[in-house]
This record gives sequence, C-alpha cells and structure tokens, in this order.
Amino acid sequence: MITSRISATVSAICVSAALAAPAMAEEMKMAVTTSFHNSGLSEVLLPAIKTDLDIDLQLLVVGTGQALKLGESGDVDAILVHSRSAEEAFVDAGHGTERTEIMYNDFVLIGPEQDPVGVALSKDAAEAMSRMALGEHSFVSRGDDSGTHKKELALWASAEENPEKFGSWYRAVGAGMGSALNTAAGMDAYIMSDRASWLNFGNKGDLKLLFSGDPVLFNQYAYIPVNPQKHPHVKAELATRLKDWLVSDRARELIDGYKLNGEQLFTFNAVDPNAEPAPEQGEAAEEEVEAQDPDTTEVSPEQTQPLEPETEVEASKPAK
Repeated sequence: MITSRISATVSAICVSAALAAPAMAEEMKMAVTTSFHNSGLSEVLLPAIKTDLDIDLQLLVVGTGQALKLGESGDVDAILVHSRSAEEAFVDAGHGTERTEIMYNDFVLIGPEQDPVGVALSKDAAEAMSRMALGEHSFVSRGDDSGTHKKELALWASAEENPEKFGSWYRAVGAGMGSALNTAAGMDAYIMSDRASWLNFGNKGDLKLLFSGDPVLFNQYAYIPVNPQKHPHVKAELATRLKDWLVSDRARELIDGYKLNGEQLFTFNAVDPNAEPAPEQGEAAEEEVEAQDPDTTEVSPEQTQPLEPETEVEASKPAK
C-alpha cells in the first residue's frame, strides 16, 4: 500500500513537472552563405526568430554553391543565398518552392592602401578588373563556387579576362569570406568582398576599400524553402512561417537597424503580401505635398540609399 502511494505521488510530480516545463522550440535547418554569417547579422536575427516563432534555427554556413547542393539533396529545410541565376535555376528545377528577395547590400573591391594598379581610379568595375589583370599584383579569390565567387568570375568576364589563364599572382583559396580576407591581408593583396563582411572584418591590416558604387556590384539575398514534394521530410510549415517573418516589419526593423560604426550593412527590400496596400499614387502625392513645408523639408537617410535595379546590370567593357 505504501509503495503504491509513493509511486502515485512520484507519477503526479512527474506529470506536474512536465506540464510546467516550457515547450521545446522546434528545430529547423537553413543553409546560409559565409558572407551573411560573417556580417554578424545572424546574431541579431536568430534570437528574435526564436522569441517570435519558437523556432530554433540551425545554420549551416557554406558558400552559395554548397548551400544549393544541400537544398537539392534535402539536407536542409531552406536556404538563404545570393546568386540570382543559380537560385532561379534551383527553383525552376523543382528543388525549391519559391524565391523571395529579403535584403541587399553591395560588393566592394579591397586592396593595398598604396593601390599599385590604380583600382581607385577606375570609372567602373570592368575597368577595375582590367587594371588588376594588367598589373598582376596579388589577388585573392574565394574560389569556392560561392555567390561572391560567381560574381567575381562574371566581373572578369565583363572585362574580357579569363582567370584560368592568370599566373601565380591570382590565388584561389577555396574558402569562406573571412578566411579569404585574412589571406588577402597577409599577402597585401586585392580581393572582392561583400560590404558587410568587410566592415565586420577585424584584421584589415594595410587593406582599404578602393572601389564601389557600380550598379553591377549590387548584391541581393534571397530565401528559398526546399520543396517538400521532392523531400517529404523537410519542415515545410516551419520554412513558410520563417518566410512570412523574414518579409515582415519586424524583420525590416532588425535588418535596417543593424549597423557597424554607424554604417548600415544591409537594406531590407522584401515585399510582405500581407501588408496593407499602399495608397494610390495620386493620394500619396497629395499627402506628401500637404505634409511638407518647402522651407524646412530635409532629405531622409532612406532617400540616399541606392536604388534596387529591376534587372541585373551588365558591367560596361573598358575601351580597348
């Protein structure tokens, strides 16, 4: 009798403890680029995602090419990458359900402060690449099929240069953005980086940002859930919830608000299908005119942000 009472009491305590314990967050896997991770933005977004969605988001940090392969094989539930043509091919092949643009920044050209080949004097990115090819000063390439590497190869092509024919001055390291930047710093070499990774990089040495601003250097990040029809085990419902969060005002606030030394690292440009529709153009114009005092109106910081191109811009070729 005593034993039965003790067992009943223990069982009751265990049930009460189980009911009182907080529910475990649901786990989800997402492959992301090294440039996104190196920027530090994930340290801001992941805690908010766990708080808002009760999702414990596990990141697999790889290059875009490897992230797409992980999605194709169903090893992750979603991907966040930055190579539009590869992303569209991924979705067209049925590996992903949809491509949703989330945010952007830009690529920049980094090099030795003394700039021996004159990259900073270039009128566009194609000329900058031509100067580096002609000068044959050390250049570090990611060489890892990442989105950054794909963009670098496209820029060489726009300058009618072929890296396969370059000499020993061109070093493909097959590594992520942070490791590649470290190598460039050690070699006092040129390198192409996304702006966020460069700003968050702590071992700059004698390197400095030499060239930016060409529209061809625009760097869009997009989110793609893995197709559950190909991989029934993926967590499609969690991936959809995360997508809805990534296009929300909550994500906009965190992404646009993420700054380093006062400089904004990413610009949110997702479209939330659940958001209130914008007023008609005529109504918006009338409201703006009524709200403005022509003697005191100032340009807001948002108006100085670079515009997102509607299509990918081809780099102009330097004159021969």
